[in-house]
Amino acid sequence: MNGLPQSEVTSEMILAAVLKSLDDNKAEDVVQIDLRGKTSVCDQMVICSGRSSRQVVAIAEKLVEDLKHQLGVLSKSEGQETGDWVLIDTGDVIVHVFRPEVREFYQLEKMWLPMGKTAQTAN
Repeated sequence: MNGLPQSEVTSEMILAAVLKSLDDNKAEDVVQIDLRGKTSVCDQMVICSGRSSRQVVAIAEKLVEDLKHQLGVLSKSEGQETGDWVLIDTGDVIVHVFRPEVREFYQLEKMWLPMGKTAQTAN
C-alpha cells in the first residue's frame, strides 16, 4: 500500500482521487456537491451513473481499491449485491454510484441542493 499517513490525507485529496477514479472508469454524469457547513456527515458528495448493474459494481469496487492504494483510505460500501445503487463512504466524501433509472427515481441532487441551484459537474 502506497498510502499516506492518515493524518496527512485531506478531504480535497480524497475528492480529487475519487473524481480521477470515476473518470478513469467511465462513470457518467459525475456531479459533485459541496456540503461543508450544511451537514456534519461529510464535506463532499459525489453522484454518478454506470450504464448497467455490472458497471455500477465495477466502478465502486475500483474506487474503493484506488483510494486504498493511493491514499491509504479504507472505505465502507453498501449495495454491491444488486448493483442498482452503491454507496461508498470515505469519511469526508460520500460517493453514490447509480444505474440511471435508479438515480432518476431518487434524485439526490435535488435533495441536497438549494432551490434554483444546479450541481457542479465534475470534469
